[in-house]
Amino acid sequence: MEKVWVESGRRTIDVEIEGLMAVKMRLGSAFSQAVELLAACKGRVVISGLGKSGLVGRKIAATFSSTGTPSFFMHPVEGQHGDLGSIREGDVCIAISNSGKTDELNALLPALRGLGVKIIALTGGADSPLASLADLVISTEVPREACPFNLAPTSSTTAMLAVGDALAICLIEAKSFTEKDFKRVHPGGALGQRLSRPIPELMHADFPRAPLDADMTLALRALHGGGLGAVLLLDGQGELQGIITDGDLRRALLNNSFNPSGKAAELMTKSFRCATTEQSAAEVLNLMEQAAITVMPILDRRGRPVGIIHLHDLLGKGQISFTA
Repeated sequence: MEKVWVESGRRTIDVEIEGLMAVKMRLGSAFSQAVELLAACKGRVVISGLGKSGLVGRKIAATFSSTGTPSFFMHPVEGQHGDLGSIREGDVCIAISNSGKTDELNALLPALRGLGVKIIALTGGADSPLASLADLVISTEVPREACPFNLAPTSSTTAMLAVGDALAICLIEAKSFTEKDFKRVHPGGALGQRLSRPIPELMHADFPRAPLDADMTLALRALHGGGLGAVLLLDGQGELQGIITDGDLRRALLNNSFNPSGKAAELMTKSFRCATTEQSAAEVLNLMEQAAITVMPILDRRGRPVGIIHLHDLLGKGQISFTA
């Protein structure tokens, strides 16, 4: 049977090579314009996709970030439920869908455009809804999938991944990214050392706060001015009673439940994740990843709030601001 399986494996790879060659020959002005748009991006590259396309997008985002182009993956569903708070005008989005008919992804794109984000589509559907929503379309259409039923994403996902790599390498060249730069963003043990540090060394001790009985205007001013995407609501004894994030505000606006003349407590989240000053950065990072959140209150031994930690503080990605 060894010969049979080896031949089957070779046929699979041949089909994928066929797909890659087709995509290679179609690269043209849209690809070139995409490289220039990404190279000129003053913000970050947001990559989104669902299912297998999403997995490809995560890898492309990781490759971009590690080669000098700040990037992150946004799940299209989470994007519609608060994660758009991390988007700023000047960002660029790469939207990935083989068919171009992924409803969850396409529903997100008008909101991104409304925030001033340019959209690059990687899709095999040249006449798809995704293509019509994008500023630039890079075709990843392949003649066939390697799957014998032409159903399982195989050749198409390989093509998407290859185009993502091609964009990343072009950006290395466009930005004159050097080996020294590469080592700077791959510090090896440096990240491990950072994540072993106690939280008080990394958190924001001067955190955005408001009284529990504050009106909405006061709380939102603190949220906006704090630059962390969150404000903590404290009672008269300094105990933490709730948190309001950019996502909470956005969801309230979308649900028509926002009352600008009401009390901040009406909007706050009462059940939230916290960390303590006793924990290491690695432990807190794990908690944040499990909860899929980007900001977390920090409590002292008595349970009193003493700071806020942002995901970027843990990863050492520099100062992040949520102010306009």
